[in-house]
Amino acid sequence: MAGTAAPPGMRAGRAFPHFRGSGDATLFRLAVLVVLAAAVLAPVGLIGFQSLLDGPFFDTSSRLGPDAWAYVLGDPDFWDALTTTAIFSVGMTALSVPLGAGLAFLLTRTDIPGARLIEPLVLVPMFLSSIVLAFGYTVSVGPSGFVSLFLEPWLGPSPWNIYGLGGLIVIGGLSHVPHVYLYASSAMRALPADLEEAARTTGAGLWRVAWEVTLPLALPALVFAVALNLLLGFESFGLPLVLGDPGGLLVLTTYIYKLTTLFGLPTYHLMAVVAIILVGLTLPLVWIQRRLLGRARRFATLGGKGARATPLRLSTTGKALALAAIGLWFLVAVLLPVGGITLRAFVDAWGQGVRISEHLTLANFRQLLEVPSLLRGMINTVLIAGIGGALAVGAYLLVALAGHRWKGPGATLLDYLVLLPRALPGLVIGLAFFWLFLFVPFLTPLRPTLASLLIAYIVVGLAYGLRLIQASLLQVAPELEESARTAGATIGQTWTRILAPLLRPGLVGAWTLIMIVFLREYATGVYLLSAGTEVIGSLIVSLLATGAMDVIAALSFVSVVLTAVGMGLALRLGARMHG
Repeated sequence: MAGTAAPPGMRAGRAFPHFRGSGDATLFRLAVLVVLAAAVLAPVGLIGFQSLLDGPFFDTSSRLGPDAWAYVLGDPDFWDALTTTAIFSVGMTALSVPLGAGLAFLLTRTDIPGARLIEPLVLVPMFLSSIVLAFGYTVSVGPSGFVSLFLEPWLGPSPWNIYGLGGLIVIGGLSHVPHVYLYASSAMRALPADLEEAARTTGAGLWRVAWEVTLPLALPALVFAVALNLLLGFESFGLPLVLGDPGGLLVLTTYIYKLTTLFGLPTYHLMAVVAIILVGLTLPLVWIQRRLLGRARRFATLGGKGARATPLRLSTTGKALALAAIGLWFLVAVLLPVGGITLRAFVDAWGQGVRISEHLTLANFRQLLEVPSLLRGMINTVLIAGIGGALAVGAYLLVALAGHRWKGPGATLLDYLVLLPRALPGLVIGLAFFWLFLFVPFLTPLRPTLASLLIAYIVVGLAYGLRLIQASLLQVAPELEESARTAGATIGQTWTRILAPLLRPGLVGAWTLIMIVFLREYATGVYLLSAGTEVIGSLIVSLLATGAMDVIAALSFVSVVLTAVGMGLALRLGARMHG
């Protein structure tokens, strides 16, 4: 035998002539880089340009000047919003990180009963739309909420205030516990058990082991969670809009929303200034995340499973207390808002002295079927989550393949382009794409279609979606690819015949998770809302000002049901929801 023959179907240029060698791989990477740069930098660049004008960019009388910056920086409401945003973000993070870390420790490092059943429930608040959760708190524990009215004879009227900054911090912190849990649990699963066992044999108690052994080892993941939650706090919109607005609280995102028609005309230049300030505040957090992710990838597992950790044993009392603490958090973070939504969706009246059983109705849901825009909103939500989620996974896969095993300045630029949208709230990205689709001639036909919303959604979910794909890519041993290339396979053949079959389960799981993310998204569609582009979340935001509580409740209930179906499908298809 003169030489080693390439396996059938892997001879260079046979099955995939469009990828004949490293030159074509370079062209592919450059093409992906150019498209990604256009998709990310065009809206960001337009925001930056608009912030430098003294009027809307489409107004021919607008000129370059500092007027917009002078107005915003001289507005007391802006500084109030900035201060409130900072306090809310820090307070929310200070509450969610210890709770999420403690929850991760209990479920991953101890023998607490039912951990496998509890874990999917822990992640529920992360997948529910925050605008829906906020509405749920309003109708359950607001001043006229079901729970508040039920407890009024014992605790008096309005025993708590969910519309103050304290209430906003508590609710925000509790609802963001899953974001901490996701990263902390992933890190704690990978920790060796011998150090914890050694500490226990010397007589250290459970929580001393957690504090002195487990916590230091999981610290990088917790630092990442701190940066992430601070970022989420700065871009939060739904909770502050529903729970902060009645109390007169403004954060930066709701301040932008209030600027929409401040003078009776679009004040895009003022909104752009606040958006650029938000980017300046959040970019350092994005940079920290990139650094931490870069370090984490150096320790990615490419081979088999590690040794199974021996769980730390809890006493009977300890198990009972741990389950009670988890149950209390789940009651406040999930059952109260979801229960409030469910009850409110099926009644036409409630209040002091009202017998709920006498006001049960399905009329709220009949409105959803009778009003064309509401019906379209539900259909569009399902379409953009299911079909759009699949298209998004395809786009994220192309970006992931472009960056796979790529070293050098191009790969670094690709990383930053992926993470840049993370520094912008969905509300701002939706606004920027609204400008692009409205005033860029060749994009204008897309404006009244779901394509406009899908493109914005894909950009918003870029960092999260790519992380899901890369997690699967990192599990493929590089030796497999090198062996295929040695046998004569081209880059394209290696990707399609080696990577694709191995990635298929991960891609299916990624699709289900992206589908849930698209189901819960709402802020991105606020400015893209028009006849034909309605989705449940943006409809709820638009209906808040009208006080249409019956319709909002019905839409919120539909959103919860769709999310539950999505989570059930994700679990059935084996999606790794624990990171």
